[in-house]
Amino acid sequence: MTLMENKSSFLQRHPFLKDCLGLLGFIALVVFGTILLNSFVFRSYNVVGGSMENTLMQDDRIIVNRLPVTWAHLLNKQWVPERGQVIVFANPNYKAGDRDQYIVKRTIAFPGERVVVKNGVLTVYNDEHPDGFNPDDDFGGEPKEYTSGDTDVVVPEGTIFVSGDNREGNHSFDSRNGLGFVPLFDIVGPAGIRIFPLNKIRTF
Repeated sequence: MTLMENKSSFLQRHPFLKDCLGLLGFIALVVFGTILLNSFVFRSYNVVGGSMENTLMQDDRIIVNRLPVTWAHLLNKQWVPERGQVIVFANPNYKAGDRDQYIVKRTIAFPGERVVVKNGVLTVYNDEHPDGFNPDDDFGGEPKEYTSGDTDVVVPEGTIFVSGDNREGNHSFDSRNGLGFVPLFDIVGPAGIRIFPLNKIRTF
C-alpha cells in the first residue's frame, strides 16, 4: 500500500480562515477604491445654510466633479473655473473647530479684474469690458439681483473672487464680506449635479 503526500495548502485546510481573509481583502479594496474616487473623481457634500438660495437650498446634496482638477494637476497646472460656475473649495480661513471647512459659491472674477459693489449692483471690469459688465447676465436669474455691500477691489494673481447667490444682507459669507479671495489651489472642483432632493435633481 502506498501513501500519497497531502499537498493541500494551509488555507485549503482552513476554509473559514480563507473566507475571512477574502472578506478583509474585499473590504480593503472597497476602502481603497472609495479613497481614490473621493480624491480624484468626485465628492459629495450637503449644503448648509441659505447663502446659495435659490440655486441651492439647505440640505441639498451635491456631487462635485473632481476630474477637471485632477487632470489639471497631472499636467502640473492650476485648474481655473469658468465665470459663473458653482464651485466647492476649502475655506482659506478655516480653523480647527470651525463649521465651514468647505464652502460652495459662484465664481465671479479672475486675477487682474476689478470688482465693484455699489448701490446694490455688482460690476466686473477688465480689459475686454473697460466700462464694466454684470457677471450674472448669463445665468437665468439664479443669483439674486440685489447685492449688498460696498466693495472696490482688484483680484490678486492666483486667486478668484466668489459670491453666494443670496447676496442681500449678510446671508452669504464670501469675497465681499470677510472670506476674501479664494486661492486656486483650494478649489475642490465644480458642482456637477444635485442628487437630493429627488424631485429637484439637476446639473450645473
